[in-house]
Amino acid sequence: MMTITVDLGARSYPIYIGSGLLGHAGLLDAHLRGRDALIVTNTTVGPLYLGRMRGMIAHGRVSTVELPDGEEHKTLATTAVILDALVQHRLGRDGVVIALGGGVVGDMAGFAAAIYQRGIDFIQVPTTLLAQVDSAVGGKTGINHPGGKNLVGAFHQPLCVLSDSETLHTLPDRELSAGLAEAVKCGIIADAQFFAWCEAHAAALLARDAGALNHVIRRACEVKAEVVAGDEREHGRRALLNLGHTFGHAIEVCAGYGTLLHGEAVGAGMAMAARFSQRIGWLAAAEAGRTVALLAALRLPVRPPRVEVEPFLAAMAIDKKVLGGQLRLVLPRTIGHAVVTAEFPLADLRAFVRAELAA
Repeated sequence: MMTITVDLGARSYPIYIGSGLLGHAGLLDAHLRGRDALIVTNTTVGPLYLGRMRGMIAHGRVSTVELPDGEEHKTLATTAVILDALVQHRLGRDGVVIALGGGVVGDMAGFAAAIYQRGIDFIQVPTTLLAQVDSAVGGKTGINHPGGKNLVGAFHQPLCVLSDSETLHTLPDRELSAGLAEAVKCGIIADAQFFAWCEAHAAALLARDAGALNHVIRRACEVKAEVVAGDEREHGRRALLNLGHTFGHAIEVCAGYGTLLHGEAVGAGMAMAARFSQRIGWLAAAEAGRTVALLAALRLPVRPPRVEVEPFLAAMAIDKKVLGGQLRLVLPRTIGHAVVTAEFPLADLRAFVRAELAA
């Protein structure tokens, strides 16, 4: 087992990474301390891992709630189901919510924990690669709104994150590739050597080689932990973790939640960011080509679906990186270095989006 610490002072917490951790007796004892717990899972993950999760909790009352699976259910109405369960099972301020599932479960369970009785503790037990390398780390919780992705939410750090790479053996191929998109993102924004490692080990990752998967989880978590430690609430550098997300969220909104997986939309969004950076003279053509080639090798889409231009631009305009009404994008300058910028002509962006959606 590897342990990475997200250093946030009094809110610091460990990320446990390894194979066979789920069901490991005693691993969560220090974090639970005999408290009442509500396990939040979904109809896909529950039948696979709920029994092992319950077996890790030796003391305290344990209740469960099982949600429907899918991004389209990441709503206020579904979050209300979690809140109803917390009330029904009478969890107090000392209770703990345990999120057992992918990014959707983690985001909603964490948001419910953040707002129930003005905030109770929660633990992330991510079972998808995307959640293990990205969404379970950093304390972002929330839900979607019909007008935009993740527009409603709160920063609420977990007590710990338990990432068992064995859960990836039951992950569908598309979900595996979706998670790899968020790992590649870490290489593009902060670690050129890690990006090159992903290029060299793409086949091993798709083959679910245990060593390769554990390495990619560890390195992605290290990058994210370092960024989050320096900018917990995204006032500056943390926005780099949104590479590909402004385009990607617009893809999800316009195509309809659930049409593409989140990581697939981010993959297409990163390819768009690379091509746009090349268009405005920043990213070298060879590095843009490497970016698109790696995403394609990992079986991710590198073009957006054909949707309407104006709704797409409107979805981009309500992105959380907009400041003072000005759209900002995360764009790579080289592989290993990206910036958050508004220094591009809007006319160029409009023309680029129009061409991308027609390609």
